[in-house]
Amino acid sequence: MSGTEDLRVAFHDYRRPLAPAGVYTLTAEHHLTKDGNRVDVNPAIPATTQQFEIRAVRFVLDPSSVHAHYPAEGAAGDFSRTLPHITLDRSILPWERLLKARAVPEQAPWLALMVFRAGELPDDPEGLGQTTTRTVAELRSPGDGILGPDLSDTGITPGIAASRCQSIDVPATLFTALVPREEELNYLAHVRDVSTRPQRRDDGEILTKGQYAVLAANRLPRQPGTYTAHLVSLEGFNGKLDPGQLGGSVRFVRLCVLHSWTFTSDPAGTRDPAALLSNLVAPARADRENLTLRLRPSGSVAARSTADAEQYARRRLHLGYTPLPYRLLSGETTYGWYRGPLVPVMAAETRDFARDTPKTTADHALIYEPEHGLFDVSYAAAWTLGRTLALSDPDYSEEITRARRELANTAATMMALATAGPGLAAADPADLDGRTLREVAAPGFATDLLDALARPLAPHDQAPAPARRSRRTRLTQQSARAVLTAGPKAAALQATAERHTRTLPGWLDELTLLRRVPFNYLVPHPAMLPPESIRLFRIDENWIEALLAGARDVGVHTSLDALVDTTLTAAIDSRRTRIRTRETGRVGLLIRSELVEAWPVFDILTSAGGANVAELRRDHLAPDTLLLLLDALPDEIVIREPGQGIHFGIDSSGAGGEDDSVLNLREHRPGDDLGYPLRRDYPAAGGLLTRHLRLPNGGGAPDVLALRGDRGLVPALAADLDPTLSDLAPGEFALQLVNAPVEQRLTLDSAPDQESAR
Repeated sequence: MSGTEDLRVAFHDYRRPLAPAGVYTLTAEHHLTKDGNRVDVNPAIPATTQQFEIRAVRFVLDPSSVHAHYPAEGAAGDFSRTLPHITLDRSILPWERLLKARAVPEQAPWLALMVFRAGELPDDPEGLGQTTTRTVAELRSPGDGILGPDLSDTGITPGIAASRCQSIDVPATLFTALVPREEELNYLAHVRDVSTRPQRRDDGEILTKGQYAVLAANRLPRQPGTYTAHLVSLEGFNGKLDPGQLGGSVRFVRLCVLHSWTFTSDPAGTRDPAALLSNLVAPARADRENLTLRLRPSGSVAARSTADAEQYARRRLHLGYTPLPYRLLSGETTYGWYRGPLVPVMAAETRDFARDTPKTTADHALIYEPEHGLFDVSYAAAWTLGRTLALSDPDYSEEITRARRELANTAATMMALATAGPGLAAADPADLDGRTLREVAAPGFATDLLDALARPLAPHDQAPAPARRSRRTRLTQQSARAVLTAGPKAAALQATAERHTRTLPGWLDELTLLRRVPFNYLVPHPAMLPPESIRLFRIDENWIEALLAGARDVGVHTSLDALVDTTLTAAIDSRRTRIRTRETGRVGLLIRSELVEAWPVFDILTSAGGANVAELRRDHLAPDTLLLLLDALPDEIVIREPGQGIHFGIDSSGAGGEDDSVLNLREHRPGDDLGYPLRRDYPAAGGLLTRHLRLPNGGGAPDVLALRGDRGLVPALAADLDPTLSDLAPGEFALQLVNAPVEQRLTLDSAPDQESAR
């Protein structure tokens, strides 16, 4: 968005429903007592029993319930310090079922997010996120050597047992190594209460107002490779989560999977948001002009060119022009200068295309340079494009043609009446001057009419001779314009124009925002927007007006069409949204990057003088290309790391070394500073991974956080925050794991390059 309110996020430990899912029995009994003694009638009224069931998600999760997950599906980047997480729309979902185990706290969820590396799961050897479809009965009773969930006491009906679900078989040793311990489950789930303005997004975390459940994994993807995150159900695994609880005969553990996605952890990954953002703005560190939309010549233009010619060509390129082949009317082939609506400088004022009389060719928009014998075809191309787009839209061309015909017919009638005799003019049915109505409303009209009807008819030979009409005079263009601009006649023309231009204003507004304009008209040369680049530009309003003029000039065939064109234009403009802002100038930016393809929507915050700058258009011109139009020049642009905007993991102290991992601590006590950085780390000298990762059995690099126990992160972190604390609530722990998004800031010059008038 161009500007967003301050993000307000509250972390809650859990949100348990008043009654968890299950079958409930209501019993109603009737007791009649007196002085504390029952005096029921004999026989007593029998008790009434009624059963009902509260249903909740169990074996299948609707994909629409998944609000977002991080890393994004298919993302590749350095996620070695990231704890993958999933956000659910239903904030009570992880607590709708009870997980009955020995050491599980009351607020422990029945769901967990487990992360597996490619090659670890037999069901998914390539790490593609594949699962196996099985029935619920096969999930519960998987066979020898495989442990399924113990759901024998939950009353599963035959219909439910025959239903299908997604599942994975996890090797027993791997399950024990990765699954959260019973006393750790509650730290990996919390409720997020978001208060912010709704934001339109295509993918990634949508930080909209609402309450969401968040489940984080306990595994860091430290080793490069493909990973799959599975949201699994732990219901029915009571007492099986701690080491040594599975039994020696169990080779695999069968888990029900409710949602899955894959990503790649690669320190050199091209889809790492922070690295992509840094690369986008890297050219500006040498010179901010490197981010403007223009061609940049390398070396000398030509060995045989003169210094003046080279300077002229470089100046043209600096102004945003591109040399393109151009064929003259004489048939000769040369080249001309073309510049689209996206320019690197503030365009000079030229002819006002909005006030032009209608044209039938683009020759009027050509600009000739006699000194160099070259044409500037920019505005002529814009006019031709506008006319082409209008003619290619049958609805638009039909409507504007009909409007011109109706206006021309009305104008012709008015001019005919202006040259007719007074009697014909008064009797005309259109009565554009209102004379007939005035005569009817005059006093005595009814009496005169009755007298005339009562008189005897005169013989034909005695009838008075008809008045001889005066010969009509031919109107000049000036006199015709004077007739058509007279008060009542001008109002009638305006009403006719408005009646027949219902959709034209909206169509032209869309064109003002450059919709329907082909990309090669916006960026005429590929080198102007290379891969992994961001380019800033201003809008040439002259080009926009030439484009609109080409669309408006459709249907002009006669001089009368041209005469009433002003009325048609006024009727259209009166209902258009005034997007054109010549005083301040519209601006925008283009981003071509894998960032756009991987995360189609992310925050772009623009401000001028501390106030937000409004967005006019944000659109994807290609899967990897984003266009943003703003209604004014900002002095600062902030591009925020996409994805969730808030994700979890550990940080780097920046000291380097074998283990410089830390947590950037945040204020955990209630108050105005809650959530703000404390500007100190835990541990102060680094080494978090060395202290708080589970020691693997059978070798391998440790990558699973130990939250409780001898190497537990939670009690150590609590004591570092406050020596009087021995524990943290799930919401407090989540707050300490928050990694703020990376931001790239661009400051813009308030005095841009000004093109001289031509």
